[in-house]
Amino acid sequence: MATVELRFSALPEHVRTARLVAAAVARRAGVDEAVLDEVRLAVGEACSRAVGLHQNAGISAPVRVSLIEEEKLFSIEVGDEAPHTVPGDTSPGAHGGADGADVETEEDEMGLAVISGLVDDVEVTAGENGGLIRMSWPTTPPATLVP
Repeated sequence: MATVELRFSALPEHVRTARLVAAAVARRAGVDEAVLDEVRLAVGEACSRAVGLHQNAGISAPVRVSLIEEEKLFSIEVGDEAPHTVPGDTSPGAHGGADGADVETEEDEMGLAVISGLVDDVEVTAGENGGLIRMSWPTTPPATLVP
């Protein structure tokens, strides 16, 4: 299993770089050319979401991106360190309490909906210590040349 790890400051200008790196590694891993635009868009959306979460929470830690090549599968994990509310959490302050919290939650849900529309195999986990979006695409082995 080959892995490429990328960490970048939570700044919007670095999202484009993450998209380009993800597309290049996906191509090399054997992801179908027709799907590469979806890979770019999904990674861009996931990274933009992570950058927004970090900026809104005042977190200076970098956004983490792992590009994982496995047999017949290529996965991308985008991780953030922003605290997320756990579904069903009714403790005081669990939902922020700020006037903009509902808008931020709505934007977050919209970003996740876009990712889910682009990627068939997506898992989202979140908790007090951050979140992780794992997206996967099938790969085809490179054609071997027969002498």
